Amino acid sequence: MNNLRRNVLKGAGGASVVTVAVMAGLLKPGMALADWNKAGFDAKDLNGALASIGGGGAAASGDISVKAPDIAENGAVVPVEITSNIAGTEGIAIVGEKNALPLIADFKMMNGAQGFVSTRIKMGTTSNVTAIVKAGGKVYKASKEVKVTIGGCGG
Repeated sequence: MNNLRRNVLKGAGGASVVTVAVMAGLLKPGMALADWNKAGFDAKDLNGALASIGGGGAAASGDISVKAPDIAENGAVVPVEITSNIAGTEGIAIVGEKNALPLIADFKMMNGAQGFVSTRIKMGTTSNVTAIVKAGGKVYKASKEVKVTIGGCGG
């Protein structure tokens, strides 16, 4: 069997299915793009980033778990897991308090999705990684300090 031919046919079939879905109106190009918070991701200070996501008056919560290494040897790839055990979690944002651009990520949860995200982030220097969780019209937060030995944001 010719594997190249098989791969070309699979790719062409997949592209055809997507094209038909777009033409039928089942899939709109905007549905594939994330809702971009330009003001938040461009904010240069912590207060501006928190204001853009509505996290200025967040209450501390023990129902949020921030799992990250105590010491990150390379700030360019710091693994972080956020778990929210708060019922009705609508969104989770990750903020690096001393980063040049503090808002790192902003995830939206839909249709009763589990309040869990796992990603790798960049950190310029030792600081707190803060999770901001929106649930039931309220805002909660939890933090963990991560010590960075080699900065990932140009440090």
